[in-house]
Amino acid sequence: MVGPRRASVNATALRKSGPPGQVSRMSDPSHPSPRSVTRLFLLCHGATAATRMAAFPVDEAIEDKASAVAAAMAGRSPAVARVLTSPATAARQTAAALGLTAEVEPGLRDCDYGRWAGRTLDEVSAVEPEAVFAWLSDPAAAPHGGESIAALAGRVGDWLDSEAVQGGVLAVTHAAVMRGAVIHVLGAPMQSFWRIDVPPLALFELRRGGGPWTLRAMKLRPGPDVSADDDG
Repeated sequence: MVGPRRASVNATALRKSGPPGQVSRMSDPSHPSPRSVTRLFLLCHGATAATRMAAFPVDEAIEDKASAVAAAMAGRSPAVARVLTSPATAARQTAAALGLTAEVEPGLRDCDYGRWAGRTLDEVSAVEPEAVFAWLSDPAAAPHGGESIAALAGRVGDWLDSEAVQGGVLAVTHAAVMRGAVIHVLGAPMQSFWRIDVPPLALFELRRGGGPWTLRAMKLRPGPDVSADDDG
């Protein structure tokens, strides 16, 4: 996904409840009982040619290097009851490289960039500067004829709050979808979309119990024979 320079999102890990006799933090809706917690891990697919070019994505395969990085991470993904994947080739290949058997979930599909798909931001800006300005400044704008940022965030929020997400789930998806999820969980302004950094193979953990979703952000470490600085 392309856009202005972004700042990373960080979330503080939940603390455990205190010893007997103390008031437990788990009584707070933001810290529900572990037995009732839904844990959703959102994993960004490996890098593609569009990722490297900062282009609007198309349905394409991940790069060979990204596949190798994901394969080195096999066995390090969270233990969950279900694994879901976006219908996109990049997401399904990432899941396969990780050694995971995943169920296709349409709700995890990438943003629809309309006629801009496959083109870089510079290419589009050269011929449609006013349209690009509108897209970057107005979350409800969809000058490319596809899906607006606001529509994407709303769709992702609806999916998060649906009964489709229960128990322990790992979902392989896209950077834009993960940004939309963060906006929904934090109740952040739509313009925050451009300030959330989601590199390839980034992992966000969302938790929900009796109260609202909470966010924990992390990055899966690659295997021992792949540099930890490799962005996949």
